[in-house]
Amino acid sequence: MSATVEDDNHENFLEYGLQTEKSAASGRATPDSNFFDPNFDSDADTLEDDSPYPEVRSAVANYDDDEMPVSTIRAWVLGICWAVIFPGVNQFFYMRYPSIVLGGLVAQLVVFPVGRAWAHVVPSVKIFGHSLNPGPFTIKEHVLVTIMATVGAVSAYATDIIAVQRVYYHQRFNFIYGWMLVMSTQLIGFSMGGIARRFLVAPPSMIWPNTLVQCALFNTLHSQSYAGVGRHEGMSRERFFLYAFVGAAVWYIVPGYLFQALSFFSWVCWLAPNNKKVNQIFGYRSGLGFSLLSFDWNQIALIGSPLATPCVSFAGWAEANIAIGFLVFFWFLTPILYYSNVWNSQYLPISSRGFYDNMGESYDLNRITDADGTINMKAYQEYSPLYLSLTFVISYALSFTAITATITHTILYFWKPIRLHFGRTLKEQPDIHARLMSNYRQVPEWWYACIFVLTFTFACICVEIWHTAMSIWALFIALLIAFLYVVPIGMIQAVTNFQIGLNVVTELIIGFMIPGRPIAMMIFKTYGYITMAQAMQFTADFKLGHYMKVPPRPMFWAQVIATIIAGTVQLGVQAWMFTNIPELCSSTQEDGFICPGTQVFGTASVVWGVIGPRLQFSKGQAYYTLLFFLPIGAICPVILYLISRRYPYSVINYLNLMVAGLSGIPPASAVNYVPWAIVGFVFQFVIRRWHFSFWAKYNYVLSAALDAGTAIGFMLVYFCLQFPLSGTIGANTIQQWWGNRVYMETADWQYVPLKTVSSGNPFGPSVW
Repeated sequence: MSATVEDDNHENFLEYGLQTEKSAASGRATPDSNFFDPNFDSDADTLEDDSPYPEVRSAVANYDDDEMPVSTIRAWVLGICWAVIFPGVNQFFYMRYPSIVLGGLVAQLVVFPVGRAWAHVVPSVKIFGHSLNPGPFTIKEHVLVTIMATVGAVSAYATDIIAVQRVYYHQRFNFIYGWMLVMSTQLIGFSMGGIARRFLVAPPSMIWPNTLVQCALFNTLHSQSYAGVGRHEGMSRERFFLYAFVGAAVWYIVPGYLFQALSFFSWVCWLAPNNKKVNQIFGYRSGLGFSLLSFDWNQIALIGSPLATPCVSFAGWAEANIAIGFLVFFWFLTPILYYSNVWNSQYLPISSRGFYDNMGESYDLNRITDADGTINMKAYQEYSPLYLSLTFVISYALSFTAITATITHTILYFWKPIRLHFGRTLKEQPDIHARLMSNYRQVPEWWYACIFVLTFTFACICVEIWHTAMSIWALFIALLIAFLYVVPIGMIQAVTNFQIGLNVVTELIIGFMIPGRPIAMMIFKTYGYITMAQAMQFTADFKLGHYMKVPPRPMFWAQVIATIIAGTVQLGVQAWMFTNIPELCSSTQEDGFICPGTQVFGTASVVWGVIGPRLQFSKGQAYYTLLFFLPIGAICPVILYLISRRYPYSVINYLNLMVAGLSGIPPASAVNYVPWAIVGFVFQFVIRRWHFSFWAKYNYVLSAALDAGTAIGFMLVYFCLQFPLSGTIGANTIQQWWGNRVYMETADWQYVPLKTVSSGNPFGPSVW
């Protein structure tokens, strides 16, 4: 590999970045100019020695060194270590609010100096004929380790089933049940992804835009050049990362322990702590967040780092979409509906993750369920309908809207390229990357078949041996839904960078199929939704390996083994937390371990499982009108499309996906979205536009440093100052001073509603 070739690749990336910047600055971008030309004819314009798509040429090298070390002892040791650390830390944080996720960007940047240190420190001795130090830390080793660190890093979806069973339904099955459930839900999608890889990985038209940013960063880290306008002088990325990492870790002590009001910086509520309307408008815990600021990166990055949105794709406007969507639906529509008392919402907090009865109290699930967790209809009719806070209702409305809006939007804006890709996928000629990858041995089909048989067996054992009220035929239907959607959704994601979620669809189906069975509902949703999502994860990682020329067989085993390790570690961390953290998943847990994701998962199990859609959304029920958001979602993109055709350069072109980015509410709230949007505007628009060379060199590094540093800072605070001595360190001094109490002494923190019912006089209908 010559330096000239690498420099040429980075010059291509630079040229494409400049074109992107000029297009954005001119304000002439239109939906049809998103990411690639839908009219592009790859057959006529195929480049013999490169990809036919300019965005791929700008970020991916068109050469390969097939003798470069990749599946080395170093790569596997580091990969396994990070496959323990990242999932363990993320599972620990997942149970806490505010949380933070160590994602792929952090992994890329943290793995790199560790790999280089190994190359400089570890002696070059051989074990079983393989060297412990085969030389410089290669880019292919870096890719393999990063994939192992991230493939199972996010908390496994099935761990929420286990937590909800324990917290809401008082069911404690043994570790074998949990392990089989997690392994089957995490791995069965890999078998489907393997089947779909011929459609989604090898064809040049399956671009997978997110992987291009990772490719650009890998190529940047492993050469002296970097993407940027000119050559920004200043400290190295490694030194910048170190300073920012240490600064973030030290700073977290302030909002995380010494002055916690800086985290929930609802300063207006401090001035009028008992004024209900002021607290509902400016509050951060149960309000709408007009206080604007937070000084805690945990809060700002809860829904994802605002510095890490991909810039070389149509998703570059995603932050504006999400910010405008939040403004429209939660700062404009929600107050109108709340103060009009729609759905009797004034008797509830304006924003909450919980569920309530017709007295405005937390819904007592034990009053309507039998010992097996199923609904007792007589008890339900004697007690109360289930009510949700208005922001929770709006989030369900947006979910219904997104189901149909995504389909309509995709047809309107991407039908032509998707139709071309469906036609091209099987008959288009391989590009240079496919030809280079043909030199490596492919993964045999029977490997995927073995994964499917084994994990399907685990799934059958889980639903049959333990009392889940789930049946094998329902499991078949859930997997069939995922199987039918894998290729279409994969093609849409590979082209548009946007994934259609199946969670609400699966909840709706199982709610009508098996009503009153919350455990069955959660398991069905998980197998129907996360199987497809895991197939997309597997395929996207394979595409990354395809671009970076990592052999398929090591890629396969790296993903499978890392996922098994990650799921086992996450179950262990969860079990440890339930044993050692008092009142875990309680809304009053003093250290913030309130399990916000589990609360939302549990609420969904009640809405869709215990009570079911027939008693919640059918005609005559409390939330029947939400079903009208299904046709509304189908119509809205048509209206925006027609307006954008009439006014092609207007801001309306960037509003098409503003609904999809709000799916984090709940458990996220205004304290997460509002500061996130502000920080994102500063970095992704102001600094990126006016100081592009600085942004290109340091932006992603800063994002990773803030994520990793804040995570380390939190763990130091918790395990050194909060967990020891039962949390009595500083109990009468630091923990009780004004800066650690003021934000909790407000109506916002206490979830105070606008109205309260008189004793014995519930709100809502008398018959349900």
